[in-house]
Amino acid sequence: MPTYIDQVFSGHERSLAVNRQRLEVVASNLANAETPGFKARDVDFRSAMRNAEAGSVNLRTTRSGHISNTADAASAAVRYRTASQPSLDGNTVDSDKEKAAFAEASTRYQASLTFLSQRIKGLRLAITGNR
Repeated sequence: MPTYIDQVFSGHERSLAVNRQRLEVVASNLANAETPGFKARDVDFRSAMRNAEAGSVNLRTTRSGHISNTADAASAAVRYRTASQPSLDGNTVDSDKEKAAFAEASTRYQASLTFLSQRIKGLRLAITGNR
């Protein structure tokens, strides 16, 4: 059993962050479905969760003038999607795939919120003793 309160919620916190990132990327794809030359992107959920569990991604600087920074783990897993049928104008967004990806990400996001809510209710019940 976790001894620290942040350990109780950490897995769901990472899942919410990754799914939020994926929702933003897929929404951007849908918004640019008619933009010539736009390349569809997606977040590799497994890779992003592995990165999130390992901590933030540290960017290496090769020269003294480079800005050192840490990147969000989910943003490290954003990849261009391979198009099954790119359009003549170079756009690789497939609206049906994007809508399915958005539905999947929003379902995962909602599931994480539900699990968190149930865990909080359980902790509240344990603390108050059903009062």
